[in-house]
Amino acid sequence: MSARILIADDEPLLREALASQLAQAWPDAAIVASARNGREALELFAQHAPNVCFLDVQMPGISGVEVARQIGARAHLVFVTAFDRYALDAFAAGVLDYLVKPVARERLQETIARLRERLRTAQAAMASEALLAQLAARLNAPTAAPLRWISSSVGATTRLIAVDDIDYLRSDEKYTLIGWRGDDGQASEAIVRTPLRDLLAQLDPGAFVQVHRAAAVRLGAIDHLVRHDNDTATIYLKRSAQTLPVSRSFLPQFKQM
Repeated sequence: MSARILIADDEPLLREALASQLAQAWPDAAIVASARNGREALELFAQHAPNVCFLDVQMPGISGVEVARQIGARAHLVFVTAFDRYALDAFAAGVLDYLVKPVARERLQETIARLRERLRTAQAAMASEALLAQLAARLNAPTAAPLRWISSSVGATTRLIAVDDIDYLRSDEKYTLIGWRGDDGQASEAIVRTPLRDLLAQLDPGAFVQVHRAAAVRLGAIDHLVRHDNDTATIYLKRSAQTLPVSRSFLPQFKQM
């Protein structure tokens, strides 16, 4: 059975990026519909009857999870999410397919391989109402507010760094190097005894994005980005001579730059 795909995401650039990735990685599949929100996703699903749906979890009005609950077992579902690793436990516990934004090519290829096999063997879609209701409840549970301050200790001295003053974060094995500027405008660096992935889980995802497995940046600190021929890039900061690498898997989130 051939794949007929619906993509739903309220971010046009991310929607287009996923469509482009799917066209390259799954050339014999047909993208039959592209929705801007949950309500449109349901309308287009009724019109085009796709058998595979890639649904953004957070969409205005009707969420991707609610769309999935209405679609039920009529299609194979893949959730696309920007949630941190703790919330992803909800997907893993439910044995549901999910992709993390920005979508990594290797992860997408793994997902496509599973979908191909399910379509080839005519397996029933895995989502059930009970499973999706449980997922909705877990994802809608209250979450902790993003960090506003990060403490860095050296010997007996502890420094509090305002998150709004941070320009970038770099991974240093079990520690994280933070580049920031104080009230005097001077560039400083500090070591925090927390891995980068754990820090990112506590920061506002609307303000900080990961750009490399070992680097993250505050969006407001970016001056410009230079793309390279090998599908990577370099970020130049407004207030620092430091540059940050952007790896291939994280580059799609900067398509608008």
